[in-house]
Amino acid sequence: MKIAQICPRYFPDIGGVETHVKEISERLVKAGHDVEVITTDPTGRLNKRETINGVKVIRFRSFAPGNAYYFAPQIYCYLKKHKYDVIHAHGYHAFPAFFTSLGKHGGKFIFTPHYHRRGHTAFRNLLHKPYRFLGKLIFSRADSVICVSEYEKKLVESDFKVAAKTVKIPNGINLKEFENLRRPEKSLNRNTGKEKHLLYVGRLEEYKGVQYIIQSLPELHNFQLRIVGKGPYETELRNMAKNLGVEGRVEWLKDLTRKELLKCYADADIFLMLSSYEAYGITVAEALAAGTPCVVAKGSALEEFVDGENCIGIENPVTKEKVAKALREFEKEERKGNSRIDKTIMDWNEVSARIEKQYIQN
Repeated sequence: MKIAQICPRYFPDIGGVETHVKEISERLVKAGHDVEVITTDPTGRLNKRETINGVKVIRFRSFAPGNAYYFAPQIYCYLKKHKYDVIHAHGYHAFPAFFTSLGKHGGKFIFTPHYHRRGHTAFRNLLHKPYRFLGKLIFSRADSVICVSEYEKKLVESDFKVAAKTVKIPNGINLKEFENLRRPEKSLNRNTGKEKHLLYVGRLEEYKGVQYIIQSLPELHNFQLRIVGKGPYETELRNMAKNLGVEGRVEWLKDLTRKELLKCYADADIFLMLSSYEAYGITVAEALAAGTPCVVAKGSALEEFVDGENCIGIENPVTKEKVAKALREFEKEERKGNSRIDKTIMDWNEVSARIEKQYIQN
């Protein structure tokens, strides 16, 4: 089959949608399909056309103020001139999916919204209300809607009345990477006198909640924080750490190799993801697979990881006090994480196979 994957950004950009599209596209190529990723580059610095691991990548310049929207009507024009057996659009919260719904002709149209219901800032949230009318068009034209969690599926069905079209196929991880990952023997007991290492992996945006981890550090004298990622909120987070006098206890990393990132997961005592809006939570799944206990914010798909043992949840609204309390509970109960991978976490090979099945179903 000739397959087009349309998304706001693609590798080397990082994020949940970017990871999802990359993982399934490369596997679809290995399965014998001709795959094109049609995406945007607001910077104009990346190659307009290239092939990455067998996947043809086409990038159009986009208008993306504040790293949002990714307005690129060129996608509509391109799709009008080319035919595909399957067009798979990703991301409700940016314009490429909308232009896809207008430009697609013939073939099957699959939509994975990665839907949060709300915008990531007050201004973006305000724009969500008029955008809902455009969003309904995407859902109405889609032959199938793939949701990555039960939480997202319920939101989509409630807001767009498309229960007959929806199917749940979770995000995945590369399970083999974690089979022989060596994790140091650790204990979170406060009496060991050793420093405890906190980890956050993801984009640096306000809605991700990294600020609450930094704000809790003055109350947690034996904790260090490692932040892996980049984004528009980085400068403010760095200034916050400096003003609170904890900049010496925060390590900032970005553009790590996969091997380096896996080591970060294994070396951490606790992984935190306090995001307000998540359709799944790939980094939480990876941390759990690495045997690292997690603290997440409730109220989104992250809550589906909470089991009270390897992953505990913080009620919204998240505050520095709630974060400090949760971390002290981890110390008190001496959680060491689970060395066995949760059976509910799916491998990308299975995810890709399930999506491929959606492509060929009538």
